[in-house]
Amino acid sequence: MPQIRFELEAVCPLTGARAGLLHTPHGTVETPVFMPVGTQAAVKGLTPRDLADDVGAKIILANTYHLYLRPGHELIERHGGLHRFMDWPGAILTDSGGFQVFSLPGLRKVTEEGVLFRSHLNGDAHQFTPASTVDVQLALGGDILMVLDECLGYPASHEAARQSIERTIRWARQAFHHYSQCIDTKPDAGALFPIVQGSMYADLRGECTSRLVELEAEGYGIGGLSVGEPRPLSLEMTAACTALLPVDKPRYVMGVGLPQELIEYVAAGVDMMDCVLPSRNARNGCLFTRQGRVIIKQAQYRDDPGPPDPECTCYTCRHFSRAYLRHLFQAGEMLFSTLATLHNLRWYLDILRQIRHSILLGTFPDLLRQWRSV
Repeated sequence: MPQIRFELEAVCPLTGARAGLLHTPHGTVETPVFMPVGTQAAVKGLTPRDLADDVGAKIILANTYHLYLRPGHELIERHGGLHRFMDWPGAILTDSGGFQVFSLPGLRKVTEEGVLFRSHLNGDAHQFTPASTVDVQLALGGDILMVLDECLGYPASHEAARQSIERTIRWARQAFHHYSQCIDTKPDAGALFPIVQGSMYADLRGECTSRLVELEAEGYGIGGLSVGEPRPLSLEMTAACTALLPVDKPRYVMGVGLPQELIEYVAAGVDMMDCVLPSRNARNGCLFTRQGRVIIKQAQYRDDPGPPDPECTCYTCRHFSRAYLRHLFQAGEMLFSTLATLHNLRWYLDILRQIRHSILLGTFPDLLRQWRSV
């Protein structure tokens, strides 16, 4: 019995933008959706109550690589899994850790069996295999699990990308074979998604997509983007994948995007996104608003009594001025990171809620034109 179910509610006939409902064991998620990143079983600066009540998040992402190294998936499993460990009532997607491993230059080696790597914490040697990353994620207890894939940097040659998709497909098949054996004894296991690769080559993206669809998964990831390529190329590769993915399954583009890109990925047929940008930028003093970015350290905000964004109704904007937030940032107060992160994530999720509403009403093309004219 699938642990998740995707219900498609509306599709924009001009663009292919989709609105749906992702039903999970920990609640229903309205799509398209942006998922806050909780790398180490925490979205930096926020409590689960902040996320659920003020940000309005229904699903977050946790990082397999980091949790495997610290505190360890066995410990988390003993404490009832991630949901109980971090007291998060909503859905959780756990990535495979592949991107983090492949971003460790000099600390990893790719073999046919998997990836050998050294911990960035203490230098200890470890290995991730297609089966072991499934085991780790099953122990973490997420609602959606991701297979181990090979993520190439940009640029990559066509031949290197060809070899990469062959390895990615082999690893996905191994992961699904192991997963099918595990769920016999673990009926509450989360759904496993394969990940489409192919670098910046549309032919390889198409081939990888078509072959992974044969796995008949409950959903699909699109990886290998935001690795240094021009942004238009990211969208082109996304569209090459979504054109071939099943209509009735959720599509998750990993590691995107900039505020102005969110609606473009939805227009390309994407249902789920994640990125550290809103929380990382918040901690560094950048607030996203409907009037543009506010760099709070600037002197113009020293005596500014207005809220960060007059059109936003988040807790931060209802209660605090730009002058106060600038004071907190300049003083190095931890509260700044909390208030700024809360605002930026609420702003991101509000954008997706507005986009979803427009798809349901049939006005998405108008909204897309408005965003492109800004």
